[in-house]
Parts: sequence; C-alpha cells; structure tokens
Amino acid sequence: MKVKIQLNQLIEAVQDVMKAVSSRTTIPILTGIKMEVTYDGVHLTGSDSDISIERLIPVEEGDLVHIEVKQEGSVVLPARYFSEIVKKLPNDSVEIEVGERFETTLRSGASEFSLLGLDPEEYPRLPQIEENLVFEIQSDLLKAMIRQTVFAVSTSETRPILTGVNWTLTDGVLNCIATDSHRLAERKMPIDSQSEELSFQNVVIPGKSLNELSKILDENAEKVQIVVTNNQILFKAKNILLFSRLLDGNYPDTSKLIPSESKTTFVLKTKEFLQAIDRASLLAREGRNNVVKLATLDNQTIELSSNSPEIGKVFEHMIAEEIEGEELKISFNAKYVMEALKVMDCTEISILFTGAMRPFLIQPVSDDSIRQLILPVRTY
Repeated sequence: MKVKIQLNQLIEAVQDVMKAVSSRTTIPILTGIKMEVTYDGVHLTGSDSDISIERLIPVEEGDLVHIEVKQEGSVVLPARYFSEIVKKLPNDSVEIEVGERFETTLRSGASEFSLLGLDPEEYPRLPQIEENLVFEIQSDLLKAMIRQTVFAVSTSETRPILTGVNWTLTDGVLNCIATDSHRLAERKMPIDSQSEELSFQNVVIPGKSLNELSKILDENAEKVQIVVTNNQILFKAKNILLFSRLLDGNYPDTSKLIPSESKTTFVLKTKEFLQAIDRASLLAREGRNNVVKLATLDNQTIELSSNSPEIGKVFEHMIAEEIEGEELKISFNAKYVMEALKVMDCTEISILFTGAMRPFLIQPVSDDSIRQLILPVRTY
C-alpha cells in the first residue's frame, strides 16, 4: 500500500473515527484505526464494538485533489499514536507506505515516522445491514433533536435501557424520548418518507452513540439517511457511516406520565426565567440536591427562593407574562429545569402544573413538538 494524502483531510477524518475508538477495549486490535486505500479513496474505520464509524476521504472533490493512490492495500495503525503524529506533521501532505509485516512509514517534509501496524484481516468487519427500513432527516434538524433529548438520558447503569433515547415512528412522525426517571425530554418531528407504511417501535439508541453522531454531523440542510434493523442502526451522511448497536429490553411506557390538563399555568420569557433560576440556585449548589422553591405571590408575580443553612438565602421575583389557575408552591431540582430551558429554542414558554407533588410540563407557547417533564422535589 502506498498513498499520498492532503494532511488537513487526513486530520479531520482521523478525528471523526477516533470518536469510536476506546482505550478500554478487551479486543486489542480495536485500539487501532483501520486504513484501507482503494482507487476511489481512503477509508478509515474506528470501532469499540458498540459503535463503529467509517469515514471516506475521496480522491477528489470538485476541483480539489485530496489523494494520490500509488498502490492499493490496507493496515491497522495504533490509533493514539497515529492521531498524535498526523496532527503534528510539518508539511501540508503526508506519504504513507506499508512494507513487510505491516510496518508503516509516514513521511512529511523532513519528518519520517515508522509505526508497527497490524493485520487488517483480523479487524472486525462492519455489520452488513439490510436496508428495508430507511428514512431521511436534515443534518441540522437531527443535531437539534439529539441536543433536545440526549441530555435527559440516565447516566446510571442500574437500568441500562434508560441510558438510551427511545425512537418510535408512526404515521409519518418520529418521536424521540429520553428519561432518567426524574425528568423526561420529548421531541417530535414529521418525516418525509417514500413509504407511508414505514413505522417502528422501541428503537433505543445509546445516548453515547447519539452524542458522537452529533459531533461529526455538519450544521447544514444535507440529508442524513437512517437505516433501522432489529439490533443495529446506521446513519449515512456525506462520506461518513456511523453504526450503533441498539439497547436490548423494553423502554417504559411514558405516554401516561404526561399530564393532559393543568391546575396552574405560567407563560414566561425563557431567557429571563433561566437566568432567575441560575441566580436562585447559586446558594443551593453546594447541597446535594440543588433545590429551588417556586411560589406564586399574586396573579402576575412568582418568587424563586433557596436557602442553604451554612451559607444563606436568596429570593428572586419575576413578573410572568401570564399566570392562570390556582395558587402554587412547588420545589424542584434547579439543574434539571435549567438544562430543559437551555434546549428550548423559543422566546416564551408555558409551564403547566397539576399540583405541588405532580410532574410539571415545560413547552413552547404555541408548539408541543418539544416537551420537557420534570418531577418536583419533596420539601417540608
């Protein structure tokens, strides 16, 4: 194998596939990056067996030539050293040549590195996926969907199914739900699909896989193709394939958790409310539960307060756009509410309460495509 590659292209591709390489794997060859050179380009692959990323550097794009292929071939290179070396090479291109027993030479400017490679035949093959269930989403919308749900997945392994985001597709609407049992984030989006009958239930994608996908997607309107099977999901974007295993088990039915009516409703300015909670929680952060209390003072003012016996107290008053219904006193975890507000891409939100000990709902004023449900905290 012998190839000359533009360095900026190689660095970008290596950074993308490195997101799937784990240093803690029990399979030694997975600490490497597989590099395969063909006359259509260079394919790089990284995997930790749960998530695999393949990235193509095409020979040319438009008028730009990225690669000069002198001889086809493949090799597995130690990911950590390979990624460090390519970042620091002096020239704007690098020549990579594989010799006897996969010994690999990298030449750039006055630098020459020799790395001991591994046999690419031992590298696990990427899953072969039957493309029966396929649909598309714009890249920027997919990134937004991930951002608005993935923060609410559980970080505890006691219930592994909750460490993923549950996707269902029915009647042309994709619904994504994440919960850690203290809060829930839901995002709905209509999907353009060729087939009207396209539907699936209980596809639970690990939160980690979605986070890595979000980092490598571009913020543009290009389509990402999504292929779903029984135990794998594949995302195909420009020059990138990301495979992820799906989580086993049944996701809990969360539809009954979302209240259908409310006893008290607020309409608030999103940014103002976020900043008020941020200040109100300043003194409560040291405590283990970060609790802020909210009370209605009259039909337009709410009070946010928190106290920490060792530090002091804080009171914040805020004029609501509108308050309807019964008087209310409720306590909640400030971190959960702030994280929910940060992903609301709207200037005004409505909050629906059904009582001091019932979960409350946060959503944009005129839109229920994004909903955040938060469990209050018992304080006496």
